[in-house]
Amino acid sequence: MTTLSPTRPARLPLQGALARHSIGRIAPVALLHLVALAIMLWSEINLLSMTVFALSWGFVNGLWLVLLRRPALAAMLSLVLFVLMIMVSRFKFDVLWMSLNFIDVMIIDADTFSFLMMIFPNVRTATIVAALAFIPLALAIWRLDPFRVHRGAAALASAACFAGITGLSLAYPVAPGEAFGDFNYVSHFTRTGVDAVSAYFEQGFLESDPTAMGALRAETPCVSVGKRPHIILVHDESSFDIRAVPGIKVSPGYGRHFRSFDGKARKLLVEGAGGPSWYTEYNVLSGLSSRSYGRFQFFVTRIAAGRVERGLPRSLQRCGYSTHAIYPVNGGFLAASSYYKGVGIEDFVDGKALGSNVLEPDQFYFDAAARMIEQERRRGPMFLYVYLTANHFTWDYPFHEELTPTGWRDPGNAMPEVNEYLRRQAMSERDYEAFLARLKHDFPGEEFLIVRYGDHQPDFAKHLIEPSLDAWDLGERLLGFDPRYYTTYYAIDAVNFTPVALGSALDMLDAPYLPLVVQEAAGVPLNPSFAEQKRILERCAGLFYGCGDGAEARRFNRALIEAGLIKGL
Repeated sequence: MTTLSPTRPARLPLQGALARHSIGRIAPVALLHLVALAIMLWSEINLLSMTVFALSWGFVNGLWLVLLRRPALAAMLSLVLFVLMIMVSRFKFDVLWMSLNFIDVMIIDADTFSFLMMIFPNVRTATIVAALAFIPLALAIWRLDPFRVHRGAAALASAACFAGITGLSLAYPVAPGEAFGDFNYVSHFTRTGVDAVSAYFEQGFLESDPTAMGALRAETPCVSVGKRPHIILVHDESSFDIRAVPGIKVSPGYGRHFRSFDGKARKLLVEGAGGPSWYTEYNVLSGLSSRSYGRFQFFVTRIAAGRVERGLPRSLQRCGYSTHAIYPVNGGFLAASSYYKGVGIEDFVDGKALGSNVLEPDQFYFDAAARMIEQERRRGPMFLYVYLTANHFTWDYPFHEELTPTGWRDPGNAMPEVNEYLRRQAMSERDYEAFLARLKHDFPGEEFLIVRYGDHQPDFAKHLIEPSLDAWDLGERLLGFDPRYYTTYYAIDAVNFTPVALGSALDMLDAPYLPLVVQEAAGVPLNPSFAEQKRILERCAGLFYGCGDGAEARRFNRALIEAGLIKGL
């Protein structure tokens, strides 16, 4: 006699489950999707971004369904990923005023990882605790979810969502200004993914010609001609002559700070408008264009770290200079430490070592520079890069009001931020003059060449140059690199020293040429790569990337790659 053993009822496919199971079994799945809908309505601000969010939600759910078949678990995992993405994006906005970009996960470097671990010291513990809480919940949902989705249908739906994302992202490319917003977290990340991947397959990280037109000459020894001056390169945060903006009122005597020892006021054409200081750091340390990175420009120092070895500090090293940098924040920020060391900085002192609070009066960093000079000058000539922060955004509060220069008066501009900006510029001018006096007094037998530059205009300036422009037209000006929005200043000073040659110190100079000015003014012979770059300066009248719509920069990048000065790009 045969007995029948009881068997467990088979799980129903999604259509059958919906027909047979009560609303109580359906509710958890529906609730997860409703939470995602609520997040979309809260975080996405227009129809395009909401559509991309919805397609992204469908795409990610589809991938999980292909793997797991269980819609509740797929929705929960998708929701966790989206919430984490939004949290990271909001944190990035708090630090950099920019939302999360897909390139953030394309380029993962040790410095940035260490930087994040420093900011979130308990992140490892929190991750472990969250995982321990999540795993049993996921297992319970795995067992209790009554629904099953066919893998083929899930794959087809996910592919359709991906096609929609790709089509919308290509039809409506991400504008640069969209990154500077505390919204559209998911849609921005998704659209930048399509943009970044297509850009990478189109050109790689760095624009360069397929072949070089000619090899750079072999490196030659640096011929010593007498005593060389110490070189101090000063990064003057957000500084430019604001009289270039129509209708701005300034205090009597304003403008002296932008003049060199010879009385000339020289202009510097930078590559960032209102924020990205690291573009100009790359310009003046590597002597190259951040624009050569195209849509990867924002990540220039992270990409260049350990890959770009050509630079002003390394060129000076060959002539006997020790190389130093005073950096205001943690060296892990945008892989600054690795990038600086890659271009030849031997002694990198960051904000953590200095004990700084990120934004300090200029005197703080000049004092650190004076101490470093006292300690290191006997070893021979020094190159010292000093990064100032007093005029960093925001300008909606009085920065160290007790340090306002005696006699300074508010000039009465309609925008309070402009008046605060001018007050901080007056503080910077006073602190710089005091630093020059200290060099003369404390080091009477030493020669110094000091070159200062503004890294970009303050963020508010772009709204004042042509105040009648709407956001679209302003974006067109910025994308077209209208020089009114990208012009700052550079100035040359000397203590106990007369600059040797100023042939490259044009009245308007593209920022990547500033290393030429520094070396020629100091009397340092140019190595082959800088000698070739000087020939580009001469035939392009002071333009670099803008000469031939990037053709000169692409050719030069290829020559540096073949010379082994740029690797892995």
